[in-house]
Amino acid sequence: MTLTDVRDADWYGDDLSGQEHTGVRFSVLDLAEATGTGAVFTDCVFVDATFTGVRLTDAAFLNCTFTGCSFFQAEFDDCKFVGSRFERCTFDLMTVTGGDWSFVALPGADLHRATLGGVRMREADLAGVNAAGATLRGLDLSAAELAGADLSGADLRGSDLSAVDPRTAQLAGARIDVAQAVVLATALGLDVRPDVPD
Repeated sequence: MTLTDVRDADWYGDDLSGQEHTGVRFSVLDLAEATGTGAVFTDCVFVDATFTGVRLTDAAFLNCTFTGCSFFQAEFDDCKFVGSRFERCTFDLMTVTGGDWSFVALPGADLHRATLGGVRMREADLAGVNAAGATLRGLDLSAAELAGADLSGADLRGSDLSAVDPRTAQLAGARIDVAQAVVLATALGLDVRPDVPD
């Protein structure tokens, strides 16, 4: 696939509402403080792009690749990143509320200062992620790859932990609910039964 090249573009503070881009390679794109609703990027590549302070609602980044991008204080509300891949990106203080991040690839990503709530992340590649102390509430992590993930001290309440193997993921100090405790205990081979008085 031949990509259209856009280099050193300054979209600082722009309103991206309604924009559509397909097959574009963005190099050193400044999207800091950009806002908007309904922007769509399909099969695009972002290299060394700055998403600092971006606030997007109902946007879609479909099958996109992000390399060396900064998402510092970025806010994504009901956005889609289905099938997208992230490499060497930073996510400090990023907030994601709702939306669909299924099939994303975030292996080894540092999410320990990120907040994700109510996000669908089915079959996401989260192997080796550092999410220690992160807020990851109400996530659909069914069939996600979480081998070697550091979830210690994370707030995982309400998330689907059926794909978490407590023998390979770090979970010390993580906050979970009773239903999740049963799921993890079962994954360890324990026979969980209700306490019935003799």
